[in-house]
Amino acid sequence: MSDHEISVGAQGLLSRLAASDRERLGEALRLLMSRGSILGLDPGQTSLYHWCFQNRPWVDELAGLLDLKLHWEHQDRTVQAMPQSAAFLLRLKLDATLVLLTLWYEFDTAIRDRGETPPVRLTAQQLNDSLAAKFEPLRKFQPSPTRLREILALAERKNLLRFSPNPAVERSIIEILPTLKRVIPFQGIDEWNANAERYLVAAREAAESAGPAADGDEGEKAE
Repeated sequence: MSDHEISVGAQGLLSRLAASDRERLGEALRLLMSRGSILGLDPGQTSLYHWCFQNRPWVDELAGLLDLKLHWEHQDRTVQAMPQSAAFLLRLKLDATLVLLTLWYEFDTAIRDRGETPPVRLTAQQLNDSLAAKFEPLRKFQPSPTRLREILALAERKNLLRFSPNPAVERSIIEILPTLKRVIPFQGIDEWNANAERYLVAAREAAESAGPAADGDEGEKAE
């Protein structure tokens, strides 16, 4: 087969779609790969979400070629890409992992125990207090205000939350979205506790193996 024939064949793969639909499909796949989801309740993504929902077979099939399984939540106007291979998984540092685990807990508690509806709102100070209470043995890994902004900005880029920064960092508002619970797919609070305990056990074992600190040596502290 000549190069010309290959080129023509490739151009015809999506020939059933109009040019405008091909553009929409490309836009959807880029957003799913870069941000992890399309949030139809956000004004800038409303029309794209509805196009995707109306053309769901195309979007599902092409996402599948990228090892992405799509989760559709039409009530929330959300389509979320769930990676099926390690290529798209985030490699997070421990402080970011602890922050996301704490956000998962706060979201789950608000929905399950207090009957709140998403998104779940809390301040950065409430997040820090919860993080310190749940992972006290790992307090040296609690992020500084600057690092916390970085972690929350990353989570916002991945459509896991909305972050409204304030000059006084502790007053910044965090809105946790349901997408967070799907990227950390614990079946319930028992599974959360089991995973949190793994980090706590590792911290205790590390402290025991290090032995008592020398006088005046308080170890590394978070800012």
